[in-house]
Amino acid sequence: MIREVLRMGDPRLLRVARPVERFDTRELRQLLADMRDTMAHLDGAGLAAPQIGVDLRVVIFGVESNPRYPQVEAVPDTVLINPELTPLGSEEEEGWEGCLSVPGMRGWVPRLSRLRYAGFDERGRRFEREVAGFHARVVQHECDHLDGILYPMRIRDFGRFGFTDVLFPDGAVAPDD
Repeated sequence: MIREVLRMGDPRLLRVARPVERFDTRELRQLLADMRDTMAHLDGAGLAAPQIGVDLRVVIFGVESNPRYPQVEAVPDTVLINPELTPLGSEEEEGWEGCLSVPGMRGWVPRLSRLRYAGFDERGRRFEREVAGFHARVVQHECDHLDGILYPMRIRDFGRFGFTDVLFPDGAVAPDD
């Protein structure tokens, strides 16, 4: 079922989400199905449970071919529950981001270039990956939602934040979540 995505200004987006305690339940399967339907409907690269008003540490993400991200590398479809992020160095990359909770806008956001993430899949099996580039950016963006952080809170130069149609009048769209 396609769910309403909360928009910036809704206080529920600023809360710290609770850890998932039980895996492979009917409720968790339904939440993930709703998140997938919602993300696909909006051509998103990722979605965090708090964005649809569910106060749990659950994110999904993945990009294969998507009209909103024509030039980014593929990111495998992933369910990441109770994530832990570990930097692999201090190097950062800046890039354009947007968000389904901040529709129609983009901002230039610094993110760690490389990181390791670990967590659980929907059945409670632990896994970890080392990632870089767009994959690392997507993971950080989605996991920020679990701590009540929206990408505009990370912007350093507000001269590079605005409405997509104003920033990119030629119609070129920058990647976002």
